[in-house]
Amino acid sequence: MSCPDCFRGGVSTSHPTGVETTIHGLPTYVAQPEDGVTPKGVIVIITDGFGWDFVNNRVLSDLYAKRGGFLVYCPDFMNGSSMDPRVIALMDKIMAPASWFATFIYKPIYLLRAMIMGIPWKIKTRISVTKAPVFSFVQALRTSPPPFPTNNLKIAAAGFCWGGKHTMLLSQDAPSSRVHRHQSQINSTTLEPLIDCAFTAHPSSIDVPNDIEAITIPISVAVGDEDMAMKASLIQQMKEILEVKKKGDHEVNIIPGAKHGFAVRIHPDDKHEMECAEKAEVQAIEWFTRWFA
Repeated sequence: MSCPDCFRGGVSTSHPTGVETTIHGLPTYVAQPEDGVTPKGVIVIITDGFGWDFVNNRVLSDLYAKRGGFLVYCPDFMNGSSMDPRVIALMDKIMAPASWFATFIYKPIYLLRAMIMGIPWKIKTRISVTKAPVFSFVQALRTSPPPFPTNNLKIAAAGFCWGGKHTMLLSQDAPSSRVHRHQSQINSTTLEPLIDCAFTAHPSSIDVPNDIEAITIPISVAVGDEDMAMKASLIQQMKEILEVKKKGDHEVNIIPGAKHGFAVRIHPDDKHEMECAEKAEVQAIEWFTRWFA
């Protein structure tokens, strides 16, 4: 389920450098590696609740593309219904310590305004509604001609908060979701998984242990030890399943002092938050590089 920290955090002061286009029917932000660099593969960003046009998600896409050498797609999987970033300031006011007067007079107003934004978002972006466009996009990516010259296109999913659930569903590699690769690709005559690997940071709405037990695709998880969306006992259970029971192809890194949203919604002037975000970024890039090789 969502927690207050799902809608809190900082807003990036950086400027995205990618472009908007339409890919497989969805508005998509595209970030490219440096000029002259052939991408190692395609990363599909499945964002937090603030969606494809939130500046933080676009800046993160740029960082993955430039630092990792990947082609990064950040599609609108919410059909235009992403959370309004104005809710961040409202949540800060709701959660901040205040006088009794502000608590009983102003905070209910802030809460009502946040609910007016949050309830429609929750209904329109529930997993049962958005799973189909996520899977359809990746299936189309797998079955279409590659976006750059290669006979073995590598695809990964990177999910954050809301997008973490979808990333784990993709990582379960249900036989019914498999497709034939485009004819230009190796192994095009057999049904293949949609993705080669996955990364998720501070995932939400995760059913532990069921969602974790079903994972078969290599996945890397970054989560803070102060995450409001997942209890410490469930984080440890997830780590035990992925790193011990399924030893070899998965990892769970628990980052001290990191809160929910730490990989995306960072306050630029907070040194610790920036360090936590950097750890998650390095973890993701190294993971993709390993499994794309």
